[in-house]
Amino acid sequence: MARQFEELASSLPGGGEHRPGQLEMAERVNRAIEEDRHLVVQAGTGTGKSLAYLLPAVQSGRRVVVATATQALQHQLAERDLPFLAAHSRTRRDFTFAVLKGRANYLCRQRVSEVTGTDASPQMFEESADAEHDRFDSQVRRILEWAGHSDSGDRAELDFEPHPRVWAALSVGARECPGAFRCPSGPVCFAEKARSLAAASDVVVVNTHLYATDVASDGNVLPSHEVVVFDEAHTVEDVMTAGLGVELSAGRLRAVALAGRSLLGSDDSELADALSETADRLHKVLRPLLGMRVLRNRAEPVPVDFTISDDELESILGLARGRLEALVGALRQSEDEEGGRSTRVLMSAGHLLEDLSQLQSHDDDHVAWVEATGQGGELPLLRLAPVEIGPVLAARLWPRVTAVLTSATIPLQIEQTLGLPRSGTDRLDLESPFPYESCALLYCPTDLPDRRDPVSELALHDELHELILAAGGRTLALFTSWRVMQGAVEALRPLLGFTLLAQNDLPKTKLLEAFNHEESACLFATMSFWQGVDVPGTTLSVVAIDRLPFPRPDDPLVQARRERAGERAFWLVDLPRAATFLAQGVGRLIRSSRDSGLVAVLDRRLATASYGRALRAALPPMRFTTQRAEAIAFLGRITKDATGQ
Repeated sequence: MARQFEELASSLPGGGEHRPGQLEMAERVNRAIEEDRHLVVQAGTGTGKSLAYLLPAVQSGRRVVVATATQALQHQLAERDLPFLAAHSRTRRDFTFAVLKGRANYLCRQRVSEVTGTDASPQMFEESADAEHDRFDSQVRRILEWAGHSDSGDRAELDFEPHPRVWAALSVGARECPGAFRCPSGPVCFAEKARSLAAASDVVVVNTHLYATDVASDGNVLPSHEVVVFDEAHTVEDVMTAGLGVELSAGRLRAVALAGRSLLGSDDSELADALSETADRLHKVLRPLLGMRVLRNRAEPVPVDFTISDDELESILGLARGRLEALVGALRQSEDEEGGRSTRVLMSAGHLLEDLSQLQSHDDDHVAWVEATGQGGELPLLRLAPVEIGPVLAARLWPRVTAVLTSATIPLQIEQTLGLPRSGTDRLDLESPFPYESCALLYCPTDLPDRRDPVSELALHDELHELILAAGGRTLALFTSWRVMQGAVEALRPLLGFTLLAQNDLPKTKLLEAFNHEESACLFATMSFWQGVDVPGTTLSVVAIDRLPFPRPDDPLVQARRERAGERAFWLVDLPRAATFLAQGVGRLIRSSRDSGLVAVLDRRLATASYGRALRAALPPMRFTTQRAEAIAFLGRITKDATGQ
């Protein structure tokens, strides 16, 4: 393994600059696969994690699934790392790989066949305004034209971003697809073609959400495999929690009602109308409950501000279930004259019935709450999730695969959180090869007001202004609040002589392109930019974080976990999550061995609180200062080096 990896690494650009860490990780991954032991690897930025796990995985001869959290990493694996490995691996040059996405990412040929040659667009978008309808119809025609020559049907290949309603009308999710054998278009299905390619491949790249769906289905979504690698493993707990839970919205009820109405005769149309009316009532009941826990166990204390009783919500769920069962009964008696349409509706209704059943009968190991979704956060979504994901994974996943979990930031106590077997799991910690002590400085001013003080945002704006000026722009400012971000943009944009890009200005990819293109530009963004952002070079000299990213006190799921943890809740629940998010944000700064810059955490608690040392220990080994003058001087030196002035 050592010789093979050295030869492989020497073919990399830079001649294998980071080989020592890669080699150690590759050897440990190889041993874990051979001995069927789980391995957790914290490997600092620049270690070269992907090749370090891909080489031994390929050499093992076993089928491997690699699950990632971001599209950027999936693209890197499929377009760069795996082709490189296929070209340079000496012992298994013929290994194959594929990318597999969720079914809704592929165009549905059956839906296309139902639309082609008909005037179906008015039915699909009957509630749309005229101008919106015309735009939707135009997008449908563009997609149908593309479908005629596409080999994959993958939405990512489109040269435009279709409206969600348009794509939803031409694709199907796993919960409504009847499967290849029950669908008239099964033999030419894009999604089934992708599944077949994946089933024949040695390495399959998926996103972690799809892997969670596979776990929830007891392994019926992905090809059978012996090894799984979770890259960006810090996301596994949250993604698995969501994937093994239930989501219910009024929109799901309406969608089934609308689809059912188009298949029923006039005598049964009132069944669909009744379900639509239930959807309206569900929305009305959920709307005042945004952000609140619901469907509590009778032994739990109910908050004094809980204005809508669980009895009312439970009544609506029972009504929805009864009316949905009536609709399903009528659909089963109707003839399906249009291929798979009624089958799809019955599939969707069946999954909806299962979710309603879980919501009505969940146990103390689950928590239900209502959260805001949609544009503007105005659509309520009822969610149910396991309080602890570890027991579920311990029963369903770890006994059937060998797992490698890796990230630059491994959450504290991840083994316990994810239920990994203590006697069958090993740990490896590799420091980043980047010279953080000389190239980076961590700055936390202690004279900032408490963030609960109304004047704290003015002080935040002042700090950002001084740092941006000293850096000549080149700043990525990360915020924990959309409101605070917008306030900073409004306050600083008129004062700066640099382009200031805000998260709501452009789509994420376009924002990052603009930020990279203009060296002195600044970018202000919220939590979605705390990870998966890679901006090496002199474009980025400052990463500023507005406050420590502790979970919200009123987060229902975190509340339930705090209750389980008892007196040590802060240390077992809140602090590990804050440390992971903080390290992810800080990790945006140094992306190559030639980078240098300043991390400014503009929350005095990092320096003054009793837990500040624990948070700093989760970060790369940078020098630390609380003095603005030292931070400004440091920025002056690196800016001078970058500009050559």
